[in-house]
Amino acid sequence: MVGIDFLLLIGALLILASIAIAKASDNLGVPTLVLFIAVGMLAGSEGPGGIFFDDAGMAQSIGIVALIFILFAGGLDTRWTSVRPVLWQALSLSTLGVFVTALSVGLFVHYVLEFSLLSGLLLGAIISSTDAAAVFSVLRSKNVSLRGKLKPLLELESGSNDPMAVFLTVGTIQLITSPESTLGEIILLFVVQMGLGVGIGLALGKGMVLLINRMKFSYEGMYPVFSLAAACFIYALTAVIGGSGFMAVYVGGLVVGNSEIVQKKSLFRFFDGLAWLGQIGMFLTLGLLVYPSNIAHVVGGGLLVSAFLMFVARPFSVFFATLLTDLQWREKTLVSWVGLRGAVPIILATFPKLARVPDADVIFNLVFFIVLTSALFQGWSLPAAARLLKVDAPMVRRRRYPLEFEPTEGVDAELQEFIVPYNSSAIGRPIVELGMPPNSLIVLISRNERMMVPSGGTILEPGDTILALVSRENLAEVRAILAEQKEKAAEQ
Repeated sequence: MVGIDFLLLIGALLILASIAIAKASDNLGVPTLVLFIAVGMLAGSEGPGGIFFDDAGMAQSIGIVALIFILFAGGLDTRWTSVRPVLWQALSLSTLGVFVTALSVGLFVHYVLEFSLLSGLLLGAIISSTDAAAVFSVLRSKNVSLRGKLKPLLELESGSNDPMAVFLTVGTIQLITSPESTLGEIILLFVVQMGLGVGIGLALGKGMVLLINRMKFSYEGMYPVFSLAAACFIYALTAVIGGSGFMAVYVGGLVVGNSEIVQKKSLFRFFDGLAWLGQIGMFLTLGLLVYPSNIAHVVGGGLLVSAFLMFVARPFSVFFATLLTDLQWREKTLVSWVGLRGAVPIILATFPKLARVPDADVIFNLVFFIVLTSALFQGWSLPAAARLLKVDAPMVRRRRYPLEFEPTEGVDAELQEFIVPYNSSAIGRPIVELGMPPNSLIVLISRNERMMVPSGGTILEPGDTILALVSRENLAEVRAILAEQKEKAAEQ
């Protein structure tokens, strides 16, 4: 039996190698999932590493735990104010769009590759969800962002379409293994799972916010531990009851991330790190699970399905699901092209293996090949596609400051960032003469990429980025003082 020391050594080396390779290839525009999977394949039984791993059940368990971290972190990082305007478009894409994609691919596989109808629909369901993390990692590496509603639309779609793909996969497997199941039972199962997922996610997310703010731990390190346990509890309780645990954990993260809680920044960092650990561990495990020699047997069929998915199924589902929205054709085309597949399809491909579904091994190998093809072919072309469709925008990097402020009970103040406009009446005046309201204090100024601690006599210049402690009731007044134009100030 292999000792724990040796397992820890191998695991640490694989993770460090994955991080090093991802860092070295930052500017190549290759999704990190491809790199992490490649490390796993190289370390596997048919690679130089020679590590034998053939446990689909363990791979599935690792993937589920990793997805809990990833989806909860995704919910935390989703700003409700940004995604609310695109809520219905995203929900249409993540439900109707996923269903149309699965159905289209299923029929194609049935008639072209001569799979049984249910096996074809199962393959379509497995590869129906998208991975926005892969999209934004590629765009970030090329310093490209997306205009208008595209970024929040893709974020919300990818966060909410995984539960739909899971449901379609499980439902199709149930139809295969239990032929007596009816379509009405499957539809009822969908309503129950999604309803419980959203309801429990909302309720437990609000409960989590209440407890975090009420429980005054003596040690700050207890907050992330409590939050981690709570996120796992949200998933597990929902799944045990019969709901969609993935939907619940995403909704729970969304509620927590858009609420005022103590230790918010530290929790964001903690779950961001957990999400990266989950991605690396998940991709490495899936890379170990695959046998490259088996992938070679499905290249022909995989290329056909990949081409159909990229050029027919995904575009058709996007245009159909957004038919009644105000999205322009350029935006719809870009959304069609950025439907990269990620780890979720590969994890779902282990479900048929464990259920001993016919053609399960072929489906797994096809899914693996399709995910790699999508990531490689579409991944490199994303920045060019965004520019060609004229929906690209410069990447705005978050400014990093040498100080932070964590709101605590009894302190009605926030650390806010303001930019001095080029026509502001505050330009050329010392801070002491601005007439800042009480409970407001400018603590830092960023000027020409340099940070400076101001005094009352510091003269403001156009384009200065100001970091100020401001009470909520005075926030609008401070913003008005800095934004007041010279002409209006002179008239007064």
